[in-house]
Amino acid sequence: MELTYKAKSAWEKLTDSELAEMQRLSQSYIDFLNNGKTERECTAQIIRQAKAAGFKPLEDVIKSGTAPAGTKVYLNNKDKSVVMMVLGEDITQGMHIVGAHIDSPRLDVKQMPLYEDSNLVFLKTHYYGGVKKYQWTTIPLAIHGVIFTKEGKKVEICIGEDENDPVLFINDLLIHLSKKQLQETLAEGITAEQLNVLVGNMKPATPDESKDKKKDESKEDKKNDTSAPVKENILKILNQKYGITEEDFRVAELEIVPAGKARHVGLDNSMVAGHGHDDRVCAYTTLKAILEVSSAPAKTAVALFADKEEIGSVGNTGMTALYFENMVAEIAALQKAPCDLGVRRAFANSCMLSADVSAGYDPAFTSVFEKLNSAFIGNGICINKYTGSGGKGGSNDANAEYLQKIRHLFDANNVVWQTAELGMTDAGGGGTIAYILAKYGTEVVDCGVPVLSMHAPIELISKVDLFMAYRAYAAFLKD
Repeated sequence: MELTYKAKSAWEKLTDSELAEMQRLSQSYIDFLNNGKTERECTAQIIRQAKAAGFKPLEDVIKSGTAPAGTKVYLNNKDKSVVMMVLGEDITQGMHIVGAHIDSPRLDVKQMPLYEDSNLVFLKTHYYGGVKKYQWTTIPLAIHGVIFTKEGKKVEICIGEDENDPVLFINDLLIHLSKKQLQETLAEGITAEQLNVLVGNMKPATPDESKDKKKDESKEDKKNDTSAPVKENILKILNQKYGITEEDFRVAELEIVPAGKARHVGLDNSMVAGHGHDDRVCAYTTLKAILEVSSAPAKTAVALFADKEEIGSVGNTGMTALYFENMVAEIAALQKAPCDLGVRRAFANSCMLSADVSAGYDPAFTSVFEKLNSAFIGNGICINKYTGSGGKGGSNDANAEYLQKIRHLFDANNVVWQTAELGMTDAGGGGTIAYILAKYGTEVVDCGVPVLSMHAPIELISKVDLFMAYRAYAAFLKD
């Protein structure tokens, strides 16, 4: 019996065949990231794969009037969040739930965004979630989202991702004139209202006006000229390509994200850099795990893909909305359980992994980490007994009995795992969706992949941690 505990590297535990499997998983994850830079795009990918694996829309299952064990069903909630289930015999006996989120920090385009100043045209933005604003300057950017025309036509926008596309840009101040800026804090050096995305500079030539008209034009007219020819040209381009007008921006949903593809990182090809690891790395591994639940599980297996986690899980697509609860009620009714009581029993008898990332220890920033209780890149999936801030504020604090159950499950399935907190107690903090499901009496613990440069435009993970997350979620859903 070993009396002391020594942290393990997950790399040391992999066979050659497992290494090959890990690389295949990593490449498919990179493809998922490249095609899912917004929650809408992630939702589309998830549903596409769900359908291919035999999952049916909830409305079709309701129409059938029956929901036997083994039924595969999904709920598309407003194209921005998804629930997938593989049904057990009786949902009131509880569920095994893995819950991730598919939104990520970004810049959102404001409702009236377009303006021209000094022959430059910009889009005004409003940052979404916790970001360091200065990180979004001087990098190639893309725009994704949807616009509705006045006639009701839905137009999907994606500019900056194809290699032949132009990209967008946010300026920063040149070093030669930055004496004052460099004396400011990082939070003040670039303000929210300076995160304006540059989209154009071309001033098209105009036909010569008649000499008589030029003679009649007064100096006062010139002084009061408020024309915006560059902006007008941008609007003309958008109208010609997409059929939209400036007014349509008022009902649009447009997101600014880093342009370009996720990449393999390291001379040893051991890591992945990309936008949105928080929390699409856990979402993707959750998806892969539930797609492998092929037969009726002892308890209903559930994969949650929520929106709005980065802003408090609010709104009708966030985890505090009732779409998941309503879906459970529909399944309970089909399985002839008493509706209200059945739903309560289903949640009270359930277990959950709140699949969200954790902060990886970075030796460049040791002052904010407590090393004994930090997550290390390459040491496997991370269990956070609690998150929150300060005195565990805003956290779900998992109990020892449930942690023991998870330990036994992971060890039995060769899952390399570690435990951690987000950082030093007084350094800050953060939360997940764990507390939301815990209110029903569900057993919940945070369990996800450690990330470097979390919430930056481009984040970093280890491939072996991705692999261990997949293995952990698969074991949990099949248990």
